[in-house]
Amino acid sequence: MKYSVVSVLVNSMWIDTHAHLAEEEYLADIDQVIQNAIQHNIQRVLLIGCGVIKAKEVIALAKRYPKFFRCVIGFHPEDILEITETDWLEMANLIQDPLVLAVGEIGLDYYWDKDPAHHEIQKEVFIRQIKLANQFNKPISVHSRDSIQVTYDLLKQYPVNRFGIMHCYSGSVEMAERFIQLGFYISLAGPLTFKNAHIPKDVVTHVDIHHLLIETDSPYLSPEPFRGKRNESAYVEYTGIKMADLKQIEPIILENILLKNYLNLFPEETIELSDLPY
Repeated sequence: MKYSVVSVLVNSMWIDTHAHLAEEEYLADIDQVIQNAIQHNIQRVLLIGCGVIKAKEVIALAKRYPKFFRCVIGFHPEDILEITETDWLEMANLIQDPLVLAVGEIGLDYYWDKDPAHHEIQKEVFIRQIKLANQFNKPISVHSRDSIQVTYDLLKQYPVNRFGIMHCYSGSVEMAERFIQLGFYISLAGPLTFKNAHIPKDVVTHVDIHHLLIETDSPYLSPEPFRGKRNESAYVEYTGIKMADLKQIEPIILENILLKNYLNLFPEETIELSDLPY
């Protein structure tokens, strides 16, 4: 039975729209991580591959479990000083793989790198990847840390044909609404469950539910009650349940809406109840 974009209520499942499961933290137990996700009602996971080497690794992992994983690949802002023209050519080829749904995570990070000269390079790399995504008609997954206004300005100046996701969003409600006006979905991660996480809770409370998504950003940002431990896709359920609580709806209703949001962003996806690796 296939999920419909309009009626999936009884059999809805969670989607983890951002997970780094090809990292060494999962080498010994990736099969168990997948099984844990299935047991927690996770239907699909978007694997993130930053840089050419990691992009190849996530595609290889997705090919092992093509009914469970899809890929998002690109150059993270931390990669900017190491990218060669050969890397650009390889990434362009990899982006064309059928399992690659989007280009990411791309964007700006002024938190870890304070050098203004590097910020200019980050912007150049970001713009080039927006153009690359447009070339191959892919959405983008955007990383923005301590750079929210500049990120918005660039996305407005260099429009993305198929829009995308504001990954692990940590900005204000007002900025979230501005990104939504550009066509982007707002994705929340484990910090939504933290007791003192007032800003993401404010975002979820005030942003229209039809513009929201959830993620883990595994192995980082584990939700309560796993804070401080390795994150994994199974735990996206806890973020979803918290979101449903803030929206004052049943989790099954939220699952259905988030699945519709996901399929609106990735209409080429066909999700079936039989799409489980076990």
